[in-house]
Amino acid sequence: MRTRRISTATSIAVLFSSVVLIGGAANPAAADSSKVIAAASVGDIVADGVHKRVFISDPAGGKVVVADYSGTVIAKINSLPGVTGLELSADSGTLYAAVPGADAIVTIDTAALKVSARYATGTGTDPKFPALAGGKLWFGYGSAGSGHIGSLDLSGAEPVVTLEQDADGRWYAAPTLASTPGAPGVLAAGIETQSPTELAVYDVASGAAVRTAYTSTDGGNLHDLALSPDGTQLVVAGSAPYYHQAYRTSDLAPTIAYPADAYPNAVDIAPDGTVAAGIDGWYEPDVYVYKQGSTAKPVRTYDFPNTGKSSGADTLDPSGLAWAPDTSRLFAVTVNSEGVRSLRVLTDPVKFRTTVTVSAPAKASRGKKLTVTGKAKSDGAFPSGAKVTVTRTDIESPKGKALAAVKLKSDGSFSFGDTPPAGGTVTYKVSYAGDATHSAASGSDKVAVSRAATSLTLNRNKAVYSYGADVSFTAHLGKTYKNRTVELWVDPYGKDKPKKLVKTGKVNSKGNLATTVDMTRDTTVTAVFKGDGRSASRTVTSTAYARVKVSTSVSKQYRTAKIGSRSYAYFHKKTNPVFATKMSYYKNRKFRLAMEVYYQGKWYGAGSQYFKLGTSGKTNVTLTGAHETGYRMRVRASYVDGSSGDTVNTTTHGAWKYFIFTK
Repeated sequence: MRTRRISTATSIAVLFSSVVLIGGAANPAAADSSKVIAAASVGDIVADGVHKRVFISDPAGGKVVVADYSGTVIAKINSLPGVTGLELSADSGTLYAAVPGADAIVTIDTAALKVSARYATGTGTDPKFPALAGGKLWFGYGSAGSGHIGSLDLSGAEPVVTLEQDADGRWYAAPTLASTPGAPGVLAAGIETQSPTELAVYDVASGAAVRTAYTSTDGGNLHDLALSPDGTQLVVAGSAPYYHQAYRTSDLAPTIAYPADAYPNAVDIAPDGTVAAGIDGWYEPDVYVYKQGSTAKPVRTYDFPNTGKSSGADTLDPSGLAWAPDTSRLFAVTVNSEGVRSLRVLTDPVKFRTTVTVSAPAKASRGKKLTVTGKAKSDGAFPSGAKVTVTRTDIESPKGKALAAVKLKSDGSFSFGDTPPAGGTVTYKVSYAGDATHSAASGSDKVAVSRAATSLTLNRNKAVYSYGADVSFTAHLGKTYKNRTVELWVDPYGKDKPKKLVKTGKVNSKGNLATTVDMTRDTTVTAVFKGDGRSASRTVTSTAYARVKVSTSVSKQYRTAKIGSRSYAYFHKKTNPVFATKMSYYKNRKFRLAMEVYYQGKWYGAGSQYFKLGTSGKTNVTLTGAHETGYRMRVRASYVDGSSGDTVNTTTHGAWKYFIFTK
């Protein structure tokens, strides 16, 4: 466990990659990312640089979770009860997994992502922590009060398991093991969660585990340990002390300490010696990255967000750190207050974090010079002669136009002038491409650059039309610099008909662009001119109103005759007239039926009432009660905007219908 191996093929790829970056432009850094993984616990994590995969053991779930380098889970290897420690072969072709619930070491084909072999270690051995060293796979095994180191030799025709290799003494529990390809004869061991922490180093070059150093430290509650690439240092993560202590492997004397914060719980060392030190902390940075042997200041720190429901942020799982062999990424497994685990992909972990701030004037005049200032900041000094690139984006260069690169001053500040040729919103983006020790970064600021006002008009505003009239709305565009295109949008009243772009085109020689609207509802037409480099954008609206169709007819009269010039329906006193109203239908619409009576030369209101309009657009209303004879009367139906159940049409009154009662 905790060894991070890199194959010869991977080493060559890393070297080649570095040569390309030195000779060419650096690629922009990918942003840190996070993906939820279905894991109930974490035993170990390793990264496969050949297949670009991450393997995470889940002891409680009895499985190994496999993710790609983006953090997306691509496979789960099940039926591995209690699987804990993981170890990757030198060629990255095989993953060794210690499965205490099956008393076995299991091998997994890293290409096929399937179990390829099982090697029994003996009943009740409970193997937990594997490590490759001295041509064998060593493993810590045993239960509380009886821990040992065993080995699995696969070099012969048959696998050979040898137990109790640590002849110098018994461990309190299964020891955690660490090894490194750079020192193949060195094997380090320690007991997780033990206080005080016991550590030991073995020489396994001969095929047997010969103890060369032992110590009982002042620290306690060990969670993780890792060897430096040359095998000369062992770095330990335990809940106390509050730093990651390094020990000399020759005699386990303490040497340097990598500062962190309370409760260290994870450590991993990259092939180039970079140390990733993790802690279990709600309110402090969770991961600290140091160059090997440099403890003054971390190159990077990472503080995880809060995705749970507690006041504290997500925390790092014990032993939850793993380097990508090329150090392009650092993988971390975190857990929130709800027990949800995530695989976090931390990018550019060996580079100082860079930020770029840009300050441009809020307003400027087109065609006049302006000055943009800013600063690139990082914990590490920028190389002499470092430059930032500048891109100007405006309405005439929507994809951006590269301006001259700007050299950084000694304090990282920069300044440049520019004369914006186009008005509107102009964005200046300043980017630092990154280098061998600094991450890429960019910043931007916007300037409102003046443009000439644009004349744009639209006719028909506040006009009223009969239901269903075809009305032409015409936009007129005045003088502009280049752009002669106008958009016409139609927005009928009512939530069931959204605003819609109905026409886009260049205006004619007179500056006009028209569209025809079927006026069945009140409608707002919008004309949009998006502007150009010298002419300001402009939007205007015109709202026209549509009446409803409405009519009323009467029935059950015994005759029709004129009184003066009016035609009247005659009803017997005992007959109840029926008034049939037809109206343009709309959901939940009502109409108002009003009656008037003629008395001494004038019409007087005799009452009104709203009735629900039928879905067919027709409703019959019967006039009941005692009918007075000899009085001339009239009735009409009306749609009243805002009172008839909706607001999609303008108020419309139907024609009066006249009637009279006789004996």
